[in-house]
Amino acid sequence: MAANSSPAILPITNPQPQPPADSNQLPSSSSAVRSFFSGVSETVRSGLANRRPWPELLDRSAFSKPESLSEATLRIRKNYNYFRINYLAVISAVLAVSLLTNPFSLILLAGLLAAWLFLYLFRQSSDPPVTLFGRQFSDRETLLFLIVSSIVVIFLTSVGSILVSALMVGIGIVCLHGALRTPEDLFLDEQEAQGGASGFLSFFTSGGPAVAQPPVATRA
Repeated sequence: MAANSSPAILPITNPQPQPPADSNQLPSSSSAVRSFFSGVSETVRSGLANRRPWPELLDRSAFSKPESLSEATLRIRKNYNYFRINYLAVISAVLAVSLLTNPFSLILLAGLLAAWLFLYLFRQSSDPPVTLFGRQFSDRETLLFLIVSSIVVIFLTSVGSILVSALMVGIGIVCLHGALRTPEDLFLDEQEAQGGASGFLSFFTSGGPAVAQPPVATRA
């Protein structure tokens, strides 16, 4: 009877494959990239939504020659407080046109920005060190390389001169418009008159939630 009995069946368990050690780092890095670009996109959209109407900016009936330098300076300050988002959009457009007409400088600047983002800003403390040609570089060495690369790209190539020239042209357009446009018909809410950089720059500043206050109309 013992010889005819079937052998006992032992349970067999299949080992589950273990995920690679770096599988959790890729989602965290990609989520940081998505969060950064979504924040920038939302900031740009909210800033453009708060801009003044472009026909109001270009109203030819509101242009006149200032009587003195002090009046021109006062006009620039008042118009900047009112058309701040529009002026930033104009300067950004001048920068974009300058870079698009110089593809080599645009490629250099884009590569430098990508290096800062992926080698420094988006890196986690658990990420492995940067390895190049079989050599590992520490975080301090990577930061030093980025700083030196930024100095070389900005000061030893045409990128720096193009950026400075575009900024000067954009600021010149803004100052010329602000000096010639009379601000007597412009009104600001008290909260807007006291506010500093907003819209485009709000993404890069941290602060508590703003306390809602009833708007009080004041002259720009």
